[in-house]
Amino acid sequence: MGRRAHHGWLWSAGLFAAPVVMVSWFRAVPAPWPPLVVQLVAFTPWLAFLAAAAVLLALPSRRAWAILPAAILLIAQVTWLFPPEVFLARQGGYPQVRGPDAPAAAKLTVMNLNARLGGADSAAIVRLVQDHHVDLLTVQEHSPELEKRLARADLGSVLPHRVSHPRNGAAGSAVYSSFRLKEVGLVPDTAFSMPVVRLETSDPGAGLTVINVHTHAPVDIAVHQWRSDLTAVARASSGAGPTLLAGDFNATYDHWEFRAMLEGAGGGRKLVDVATALGSRLIPTWPMRDYSLPGVTLDHLVTSPDVSSSGYSVHPVSGTDHAAVIATLEIQLP
Repeated sequence: MGRRAHHGWLWSAGLFAAPVVMVSWFRAVPAPWPPLVVQLVAFTPWLAFLAAAAVLLALPSRRAWAILPAAILLIAQVTWLFPPEVFLARQGGYPQVRGPDAPAAAKLTVMNLNARLGGADSAAIVRLVQDHHVDLLTVQEHSPELEKRLARADLGSVLPHRVSHPRNGAAGSAVYSSFRLKEVGLVPDTAFSMPVVRLETSDPGAGLTVINVHTHAPVDIAVHQWRSDLTAVARASSGAGPTLLAGDFNATYDHWEFRAMLEGAGGGRKLVDVATALGSRLIPTWPMRDYSLPGVTLDHLVTSPDVSSSGYSVHPVSGTDHAAVIATLEIQLP
């Protein structure tokens, strides 16, 4: 192979590797990055394709100093795509996976949806609830009009209990359930309404604390509010007992702020991202429409370690750019 061809392969590999190096640095270093960087980090999973292309383009050069860095970049991307907790979950070593000797558990199916300013198709929501036998539904951007449409679609016949804060715009929220609900507070100092609700299952002692999460999007100066919201959510989930955080976190697993929340920022317990634990975090939940962007996972079900999970799935809903996420949870009995 001639010198010009070698240089051509190397230049091509470098062009693919350069954005991977840049975004990987931002992903790896926990710093208060500006909004544009925060938004770029959300698309980290897609860098694996660029990293793989860089390796393939470096190989024909037969230059170890080019192939080795490209290979290291690819290994880093694969490690981030499949973090250690996913491997542990599949091997039965993660707290989310119940062993054969684990105590009996109360089981319920949960669903979350950002309704995009209340525009989500109410009939589609009720159909998902019925088809998947959903016991608990959390909604963000819940409007007075959506509440009326859900009532007309007869959501109350399957989920008769409700804690609702409908608002025009993005601040509204609602929790619907087949089990009794009691509102016990709100996450303080957040941009949008985040109610904290107590759910009592049919099994005595197997209650569940539910936090309906909707953080501000990390845009412009609101990136500071986004970080503050995630910290407030972590603090609100620091108590004892089975806990579920369901909602639009406007964050992916690749954001250090989200991982810090899972690690118990503010002195709380370590939490579990259900999609990550089940190896499904790469299934995008946004954008389902309107934006020509690769999909990312902004909507999450997050639990305390004493709640195991299975059956995670993602479902587009007309009228909103977010997908519904559904999973079955098992609450360990004391």
